[in-house]
Amino acid sequence: MAAPLTQGAAPRREEDVDGTRSGARVVSDGDSKDCILEPLSLPEGPGGTTTSEASPSVPCIFCEEHVPVAEQDKLLKHMIIEHKIVIADVKLVADFPRYILYWRKRFAEQPITDFCSVIRINSTAPLEEQDNYFLLCDVLPEDRVLREELQKRRLKEILEQQQQERNDNCFRGICMFCNEEFLGNRSVLLNHMAREHAFNIGLPDNIVNCSEFLRTLQKKLNNLQCLYCEKTFRDKNTLKDHMRKKQHRRINPKNREYDRFYVINYLELGKSWEEVQSEDDRELTEHQEDDWSDWEEHPVSAVCLFCEKRAETMEKLCVHMEEAHEFDLLKIKSELGLNFYQQVKLVNFIRRQVHQCRCYGCRVQFKSRADLRTHMEEAKHTSLLPEVKTWDQPEYYFPTYENDTLLCTLSDSENDLTAQGQNGNVTIISEDTSKLHALKQSSILNQLLLQECLKN
Repeated sequence: MAAPLTQGAAPRREEDVDGTRSGARVVSDGDSKDCILEPLSLPEGPGGTTTSEASPSVPCIFCEEHVPVAEQDKLLKHMIIEHKIVIADVKLVADFPRYILYWRKRFAEQPITDFCSVIRINSTAPLEEQDNYFLLCDVLPEDRVLREELQKRRLKEILEQQQQERNDNCFRGICMFCNEEFLGNRSVLLNHMAREHAFNIGLPDNIVNCSEFLRTLQKKLNNLQCLYCEKTFRDKNTLKDHMRKKQHRRINPKNREYDRFYVINYLELGKSWEEVQSEDDRELTEHQEDDWSDWEEHPVSAVCLFCEKRAETMEKLCVHMEEAHEFDLLKIKSELGLNFYQQVKLVNFIRRQVHQCRCYGCRVQFKSRADLRTHMEEAKHTSLLPEVKTWDQPEYYFPTYENDTLLCTLSDSENDLTAQGQNGNVTIISEDTSKLHALKQSSILNQLLLQECLKN
């Protein structure tokens, strides 16, 4: 392995300490049997630590002891107990096997004291009870350069893996929410879950080891665990309702298990995505100016009721639906005298029928949306709405799609309010009758009675 070499070695340093240094914990022989040297973690997949191709196990730096790569804590414990060497900040080492092999070679060439600081424990005890431990950390320039080189090599491997996945058109996956199967590029499935189920795990180009990521999420759902709050529920329907009502169709950003699936976590040594992002935000804040004249608000597009067409305004979308599907929403609204909430229920009703591939004109269900759209356009059923009582139901207050922007563009103009008054559909809000005495003094009815008396 081509590893960096630094001219010269660090001089020997001897320090009297009774605690820890650089995040490393020194363990005496008395408690060595039950010691845990670092936070434990499950074995990582392909997106995690990369092992040496020729070595499925990791050797000790000083002897012939070998342990599996996934059990590196056993090796660290062995080196502390048997050889009295402590490696600081092991979790920041991008490739542990290569790191160990490098130092195994260097310690065979030069004495350990040329590289490591010496930590004397029990310094106040008698001389025969004192002991020396050796600390290997990135204070040593050679160690720091080695860690950085391993990090760059790991980043290169991750970027190559990401590029391979981006160009892969043989991806095959199943949606976690509707069980629809997708073939082709991974972005098709990820965009489907974001668009149809409001489940967004980020841009496809920011994700690496996508198949493993999706398997991890699917396993949690199979175990009836919410992906955001990570609570477990008694059955699938309860979990489904919880994630919908609480808007938990997203992953927990605090769960470090997901870090290995995002390229941003490989960019800088020892920094998570939160730290990288906060630095970018601080840089923007420092250079922020008070002049907002060049600010351009990006319009939010709404989706057609029958196809995937998007439009930036309600007017453009209505023109499209009228020309392409012979569905005039504004005309229906005017003829039926629909108020805002009735428009909401009508849109949600149509969305649900189309989502279920069912024609609301003849109630026939089809195998796909394409078949449904062809049937409704040929049979002119897009404008054949059922009776008002069919869709004017409380259940259609709830959106079929949580991110349905069309609902935000519906209007309730003054003309609509006038039409409601003529139809007798004016919403009346009753006054608070819990305090009758105060109500008699302040009610608007008093003013109406007074005006009537003055007229008479």
